[in-house]
Amino acid sequence: MNTGMPVLYFGHGAPPLADDELWTGQLSAWAARLARPRSVLIVSAHWEAAPVTIGATSTVPLTYDFWGFPQRYYEVTYPAPGAPELAASVRALLGDGSRPVAEAPERGLDHGAYVPLKEMYPGADVPVLQVSMPTLDPRELFEMGRRLAPLREEGVLIMGSGFLTHNLSCIDFGLGADAAPPAWSAEFDDWAARAVDSGDIDALLDWRNKGPAAHIAHPRSEHLAPLFVALGAAQDGNEQARSAIDGFWYGLAKRAFQFG
Repeated sequence: MNTGMPVLYFGHGAPPLADDELWTGQLSAWAARLARPRSVLIVSAHWEAAPVTIGATSTVPLTYDFWGFPQRYYEVTYPAPGAPELAASVRALLGDGSRPVAEAPERGLDHGAYVPLKEMYPGADVPVLQVSMPTLDPRELFEMGRRLAPLREEGVLIMGSGFLTHNLSCIDFGLGADAAPPAWSAEFDDWAARAVDSGDIDALLDWRNKGPAAHIAHPRSEHLAPLFVALGAAQDGNEQARSAIDGFWYGLAKRAFQFG
């Protein structure tokens, strides 16, 4: 079924992603294969706020939500246009008497949003809106995605930005970006890829019980959580899904999915 724009889930990397020629090339090539979106709606692992909150609808400074990096990473800019019309649509789809929608008009895009967008749409000429995750509950995020799905027919590219495995305490960064992944990362990556490919939404939503080494792959689930929004926006996960990027970065699974 043609539902307009596809839905994406991907790993966003830390700010040094911009230094990884392989990964930046993969993101750029992926974007080139997509129809140009009218606007982008992005959910990042790095913004949790309840109730669901709409970020800046005009061009404001980025949110540099990381510490201890060289100064040049704090000088990156990405002046994408705001998307006030998209914000109005999001309010209408997500807000009702029991579901308030909050506003954070001064909050610029965080690194989970602008780091990949800078590689995918380097001209910063596509309007972008970021919204928060109001919860980490998989089923509630899935429902949030379902409510947002109609935006796809309006040319909106819905993006979930996280990381398919994310346990920094178990990674030896001294081994380099191309290090072989630890078993827990490789096993969870393989399981998730097969679950997405087969459309096993129940297993994905129950990932803590169904996924191998789940508690190691995600000691906290904020980097997996955007996937649930993407699954919901992908018409209950019944659309064609494929891995757009695979492989590992410092042992973490950088696999990306495209639905539709």
